[in-house]
Formats: sequence, C-alpha cells, structure tokens
Amino acid sequence: MDISSQDLEQALQTLQPTQLEVIDESSHHAGHAGADGSGQGTHFRVRLSSPRFEGLSRVARHRLVYDALNPLIARGVHAIAIETL
Repeated sequence: MDISSQDLEQALQTLQPTQLEVIDESSHHAGHAGADGSGQGTHFRVRLSSPRFEGLSRVARHRLVYDALNPLIARGVHAIAIETL
C-alpha cells in the first residue's frame, strides 16, 4: 500500500486542523477484509478539530474528512474511524 499516517495528516491539512491525530491501526486488523497482510496502511483512526466544522452536523463533518482523504481511499485505505472534536 505504501500509505502512512503522515500521508493522511498531509491530506487533512486542507481542513486547517487545530488538533490532529492519525493512528495506523492496520496491525489490529490482520486477516480482516481490506487488510493486505503488511500490517500497515489500510486501517486508520483520525481525531481532529477544525474551525471548518463549526455549525456542521456530524455527518457533514465526516463528509469533509472523507472528501479530503478520497485520493488515499482510492489508493487502498480500507477503513477510517473518524472522531471529530
């Protein structure tokens, strides 16, 4: 896959985060759908806060995150757990 937490962090800069944490949880999903056997680059947890989230519903905030990460999803990111703050 060759996708890292730093790749997600860079893609999420478009949301102007005031707080951002990206955790690669791929190793916890070995043998699950979407896992490629490498133990990295397929399953991530994202925690972020952004002024762009103000006044938006949870669904709208998640859509912004997915839109920012869409190029990485197309490259093989299988799962993203999103926590917007």
